[in-house]
Amino acid sequence: MNILAAIKREERKLEKQLGKLNHQLNGVRAAAKALGGSAEREAVGVKKRVLSAAGRAAIAKAAKKRWAKVRKQAKKVAG
Repeated sequence: MNILAAIKREERKLEKQLGKLNHQLNGVRAAAKALGGSAEREAVGVKKRVLSAAGRAAIAKAAKKRWAKVRKQAKKVAG
């Protein structure tokens, strides 16, 4: 039962840490609210990359060229 007791101790320790962190988080949120900033979590995503039509065409052309090379090599080996 030593393992079970150790797990229970660890659980209490983590619960205590969680309580302290929640307290700190509430303090930070209160400070942000007092300063007029939004204290709520905002979805800050990574900006989507935009590829120009010319860039997309260049990539497609290069891919076609690579596949043509692969097919040519396969044809050479087979025939």
